[in-house]
Amino acid sequence: MTPSRHDHTLRSWTFLTVASVRIESAAPMNGVPMNASGDRIAEFRRLHESACFVMPNPWDVGSARVLAGMGFRALATTSAGFAWTVGRADNSIGLDQTLAHLRLLAGAVDLPLNADFQNGFATEPDEVAANVARALQTGVAGLSIEDFSGDPATPLLEVGLAVERIRAARAAIDDSGTGAVLTARSEGFVWDRPDIGETTRRLSAYAEAGADCLYAPWITSVDHVSAIVAAVSPKPVNLIIHTPFTTVTEAAGLGVRRISVGGMLAKTAWRGFLDAAKEIAEDGTFSRFVDLPNLNAVFDHP
Repeated sequence: MTPSRHDHTLRSWTFLTVASVRIESAAPMNGVPMNASGDRIAEFRRLHESACFVMPNPWDVGSARVLAGMGFRALATTSAGFAWTVGRADNSIGLDQTLAHLRLLAGAVDLPLNADFQNGFATEPDEVAANVARALQTGVAGLSIEDFSGDPATPLLEVGLAVERIRAARAAIDDSGTGAVLTARSEGFVWDRPDIGETTRRLSAYAEAGADCLYAPWITSVDHVSAIVAAVSPKPVNLIIHTPFTTVTEAAGLGVRRISVGGMLAKTAWRGFLDAAKEIAEDGTFSRFVDLPNLNAVFDHP
């Protein structure tokens, strides 16, 4: 079900009206301070235990704070959204820049933050483990590791290697003592390998290797969603909704525990920018500069 802003006991309320949306200032959940990453990790794990929650994807501090103020229970980074903010394409940002971004966003909100950690910025399991250990030091409550090889011609890593990478990430988390949530992703549908049988086999193997949550991006069929949920049960499934093919209520009914949106919110923002800029460049008019949000009001709170 859709998270209600009244699910939490908020110690202070600041209501802001922006484009007819009522937004609250961010506050600790259930009255418990969440400054320590351990508190956020415990809350993140609890969210995966039952029902379904939406975990939208901010791309910078401003978008993270707005989403936190809307009552969402957790947030996740988006590698694509972040890349676009620095004028790059997705999958072109390196490890150090990504770690700095994770640290920035984790420090900007009092919510659990899941890291889109792509392929772990390495191929070999021991290197993945080392990089996961570094990511855990940024304050994230969880992270995802995908099986993309880095080569669009042969996009999926050999399954045995992919499994060992998940085992290595699991070991790094266990060694850290943080209890951070490990999500394993299989990227076949992203890279034009839409084989649901292969996808469910891989996700099942990743679950056995120690993944806490399983995820196959770009699924757009409710039958495929149901197949993934059944294959990895009782472990939770993340569903990215990047087209309007389903709703939160329907996804929850299919057994999905977690919903993300990847770079879609960032794309939505970029669409508004591009359309307005194109009008200025081509027509010399400014018709889109009406009914704009009062962004100073959004951020003018403690």
